[in-house]
Amino acid sequence: MTIRIIATVIIISLSSALMGQIRYFDERYISTMSQLNPVLVNPGAIGWEDSHQLIANYRNKWATFPGSPKSFLVSYDGPLAQNLSFGAQVLSDSNGSLNLTKVQGGFSYQLNTSVNKLSVGLSGEYARHNLDSDVMNHELVDDADIRVLERLEGTGFFDVSVGIYGVYDNTITYGLVLPALVNSRLDDAITGAESREFGYMASLGYIHRAEGVDAVFEPSIIVKQVNNVPFHADINLLGRFVDNKFRGGFTYTVGADNRVGFLVGTSFNALEINYGYNLSRNEFQDFNNGSHELGLRFDIGGDRQRLEVEGKELIEGVIQSRDGLER
Repeated sequence: MTIRIIATVIIISLSSALMGQIRYFDERYISTMSQLNPVLVNPGAIGWEDSHQLIANYRNKWATFPGSPKSFLVSYDGPLAQNLSFGAQVLSDSNGSLNLTKVQGGFSYQLNTSVNKLSVGLSGEYARHNLDSDVMNHELVDDADIRVLERLEGTGFFDVSVGIYGVYDNTITYGLVLPALVNSRLDDAITGAESREFGYMASLGYIHRAEGVDAVFEPSIIVKQVNNVPFHADINLLGRFVDNKFRGGFTYTVGADNRVGFLVGTSFNALEINYGYNLSRNEFQDFNNGSHELGLRFDIGGDRQRLEVEGKELIEGVIQSRDGLER
């Protein structure tokens, strides 16, 4: 029974790769850690931390299942001038025989008031979808089929996305992403606007600082309707402890992508390490080991390290003054 189900899934995936849409999904769907690092999906969050950030994320969905989706993302963002920041990302994703490579660059501008911090971002993205060359070794594939050859060569797309991200009164977080608001397909046959469904990702959260303990709790919801990904919503609860040196969270997803998950993380000075695990509530979970995601983030400069440096300088100054008095 198990072998029959696995074989059926592989055949369906292969058929979809050859016969289905050329652009098979919106890549913002991949990460489950956007509540920790919204810059992974939202250009409005570029430069939000007022520091230079390097982020690396690896995700293996449906681990142990043959041809399971795997993705690797590297991101940079940081301040460029007063209230202006720059960010860039590179993403590589494989899903069975389907491959995606994406390169993104964007800018954001911050609008700050006494009670509201708001950032508006714009990104340009080049994404290329193609079939893996190993598909030619499958017995169901005709190596003379023009559709196979076209998919092997791949198709490129250029998109422009818009996002906003903000915090009101240091308590309420909010965000909105309009992915591929302007989009076009780029190849030898076609260069022009590409028809695709309207997508969005909206988030709303609350920051609760517990009295008497060094803990912050952040319940939030992220609603997603993106290209070729059915509607779903992530209901999150994130806790930060001991000045964010330790983190833990829980996610419950409703809609088409039924899953539950948790994450844990810790910090060592400027380095953050986060791990997330997800289990599907669908029957397919019986044939894989769940989904694993590992995230690394390194902060260079910014408020955190500036305060640490100022604190060390203050301590050194007190010691020098005391030594001078003793003499």
